[in-house]
Amino acid sequence: MFKDIIVGVTPTGIDACAVRAAAEFAAKFESKLYLVHVAGMEQGWGSIEHLAPSGETDQLGGKLREMYDEYLGNVPGAQIVVVPGIPHNELLRLARSKNTDLIVMGPHTQEYEERRSKMWGMAGSTLERVSQRARCPVMIVHKDVACKEPLFTNIVVATDFSDQAECAVAYGGQMARQYKANLVVMHVSEPGGEGRGECLSRLEGVYGKRLDGIPECSFRAEMGEPAMEILRTARQGDADLLIMAHHSKERDPEKAFLGSTVTQVALNAPCPTMSVNRHFDLRCGLMYDQGGQVVQAEALA
Repeated sequence: MFKDIIVGVTPTGIDACAVRAAAEFAAKFESKLYLVHVAGMEQGWGSIEHLAPSGETDQLGGKLREMYDEYLGNVPGAQIVVVPGIPHNELLRLARSKNTDLIVMGPHTQEYEERRSKMWGMAGSTLERVSQRARCPVMIVHKDVACKEPLFTNIVVATDFSDQAECAVAYGGQMARQYKANLVVMHVSEPGGEGRGECLSRLEGVYGKRLDGIPECSFRAEMGEPAMEILRTARQGDADLLIMAHHSKERDPEKAFLGSTVTQVALNAPCPTMSVNRHFDLRCGLMYDQGGQVVQAEALA
């Protein structure tokens, strides 16, 4: 399903859970795996252009290979890539050049456990910027993931009815059909907004027909603070995958329902969170029509 996977790493070891998940996915799907570290920021702007000639990038590559080697035993072709530059720019550049199907990221902060609450809404973080701009799904993993069979059994998709959320719901439908998983499509209304009954009717009207053929598909409407309600739904439903849309920076952040909510959810969720902003097809060779029948389709770039 995933043919080319990139996982962003740092020499701190904080990304171990993300590396382990990416390696298990790569082994399962016989994917190409790239562990990518972007060096330079901690050394200062003036030294970025000197990192490669000095041999420091090679030293970092060796350190990363040693640190994460235990996870790469079943992925013999895994590559360690160390490049100088700005983290989100280089991760996105490499993902485009490799036509990557999936980017996996961990919390990417050494003081993650102590500072987690302060990271909520940090729009300038590498995680935020990559999930906003990536042309492929971005999976955020902050705890160990069980690589089981089937891989996903309970999927929750959060929508705010935006164009980006349309992509997230479509991708969630593909995943649910591929894995014959339970699918919950939910929306959280702010206090004073749509009532639950009105919201449920809207969910069914907008998404019902296009999710035909998924045996266990349901809709859920909640009211309150988005991140808290999404997390509660995931825990109550024993979700093993959350899918959301991360709005682009061009959208007014005061009007965006998700946006940094993706970060809030991803860093506290009981399962991986996948950010999806564009329409793309699973590259497993199988696609499904609205009735749930298999059709052949070319993968989208």
